[in-house]
Amino acid sequence: MEFKRLTLLSGHYGSGKTNIAVNLAFEIKKRYGKVTVADMDIVNPYFRTKDSQKEFEDAGIKLIASPFAGSNVDLPALPQEMYSLVDKNTGHCILDIGGDERGALVLGRYTPYILEENDYEMIFVYNACRPLTSNIESAIEVMREIEIAGKIPFTAIINNSNIGEETTPELVLNLYHKAEELAKATSLPLIATTVHSKIFPSLENKVANLIPLNLQKKIM
Repeated sequence: MEFKRLTLLSGHYGSGKTNIAVNLAFEIKKRYGKVTVADMDIVNPYFRTKDSQKEFEDAGIKLIASPFAGSNVDLPALPQEMYSLVDKNTGHCILDIGGDERGALVLGRYTPYILEENDYEMIFVYNACRPLTSNIESAIEVMREIEIAGKIPFTAIINNSNIGEETTPELVLNLYHKAEELAKATSLPLIATTVHSKIFPSLENKVANLIPLNLQKKIM
């Protein structure tokens, strides 16, 4: 998987975009030596990139997040430091964006700078196992809502169809065609399929552009 300077990840609740953001951060760090992760998801306070803050610090990965992330208070406010993301000197950045039109509205204030630089990938994280994206029509509707709110179109799709720890290689293979259908319907490239690292060996030669993931630990 190739990386633009800015990697934007969005998808409906439960799609797994935050876990992908965390994993990609470590991969980009290995390749380029410098990466910043921005938690722009002001809607869903449960799975946050901030849960990986200690691991980020140990790896030398910078995290920008609301001071309220991971607390009982979760206000729709982002630190002024977020604007550093649109500075090329910041290096590679991953933006974890809210999973509906309300969450994507936050992105809108940075979109003009992102479009002007034109060194980004806006990725829709697709999980066919989630109720509101279980069929192609619903998934496209979610995509369009996010695009309108964030004022930026998706440029690629990552297939992350799973049911957590219960995901089997057979499930991944059986649902892969749905991701292909979504890619065809939207004329967007399906750039990767992600799976838990424990089942990666069983699928490595059966699914194109397969990426192993380690599951993020939730801080309670």
